[in-house]
Amino acid sequence: MNDWFTTPADDGNGHTVIVTGRLDVEKFRSRPRNSIRVEVTMPYTPDGPLGFPDEATAALLDQATEAFHKELKGKNTAILTGIYTGAGERNWVFYTFSTDVFGSFLNRALSELPTLPLRIYAENDSDWAEYDEMMAECAPQAPIDEDIKD
Repeated sequence: MNDWFTTPADDGNGHTVIVTGRLDVEKFRSRPRNSIRVEVTMPYTPDGPLGFPDEATAALLDQATEAFHKELKGKNTAILTGIYTGAGERNWVFYTFSTDVFGSFLNRALSELPTLPLRIYAENDSDWAEYDEMMAECAPQAPIDEDIKD
């Protein structure tokens, strides 16, 4: 099963943003303690009018994403649920149970990378409203079986 999808979306300001969303969140989401949404954003200078990063910046952003995946593998520290790239920034969206634990994770994950100009935002989101909005707007629809008759 492919646990992620990627699709273009509009950011509401006429910019295209590439959204990569996670599909397999039920186990993590079902734990009420995982109610804190943390957004880690890295601004960059867009390479052209479409708002996407240049090749070197894209490689750095991908290194950070891979570092997050590697550090989270097999752990319940946090779950990365969405990645938004475009309009001059990449935004990684996580759900976690503790901002202190998340901060330690973030420092470990990025320790091999150069210092990045990150903005970090956290808020309680026990209903996973941001995740639900992403899924409603961007998730691929299940294929319709045309052989099914009423």
